[in-house]
Amino acid sequence: MNPASDPLKAPQTPQPPQRQPQIAEIPAKERPRTIPAWRFWTPLLIQMALLVSVPAQSAYTYATGEIVVLQTAPVDPYDFLRGYSQTLRYDVSDPSILRVLPGGAEVFATESPGSFYVVLQQPEASPGPRPTPWRPVSVSPERPENLGPNQVALRGETTPWGQIRYGLESYYMPEDRREELNRTIGEVQQQDIEAFVAEVKVDRRGNAVPVSLWVREQNYRF
Repeated sequence: MNPASDPLKAPQTPQPPQRQPQIAEIPAKERPRTIPAWRFWTPLLIQMALLVSVPAQSAYTYATGEIVVLQTAPVDPYDFLRGYSQTLRYDVSDPSILRVLPGGAEVFATESPGSFYVVLQQPEASPGPRPTPWRPVSVSPERPENLGPNQVALRGETTPWGQIRYGLESYYMPEDRREELNRTIGEVQQQDIEAFVAEVKVDRRGNAVPVSLWVREQNYRF
């Protein structure tokens, strides 16, 4: 029998195709932005270069500089803010002394901060073991090109507060000699202010580093 002619079987209605459920796409996690390595290393290298350049400059000045003796001014032997470091001032730290020298009126006409150079003249040989301080003879806003015999140019800076700095104002003494030096300085300043001088080295650019301190006939190296 032909199934199509079978009256007991109803004709089958075709079923529509089933739609597959759509799955929403989950956006991929955005990858965190990475900072370029050079942005990290560049500031670090600059800081390291600055830290290295300061000792390197001091080493260069110490190795190539000429010994110069500076007359000190009265100081406070103790400076608690600097951890018992010694704090020195010099005659050439006094603007009133420099202002009357040739070129001083021009350099110190205003109180604007800036750099200058003090020309120092070597004195005659000292009769005793303690060296004689060099004498300031002129001041210049620029580094002098033609210095006279036995002369050096010491570079200084004026601060916004009218103070003069040479980078020689603070130094550290070994702990085992600190108390002895402080006591000696205190005694000497009560009797003779000019009884101690400082030896420094000045290079051809005018930069200076401290070398030693003479207190009466005793020499204390830094």
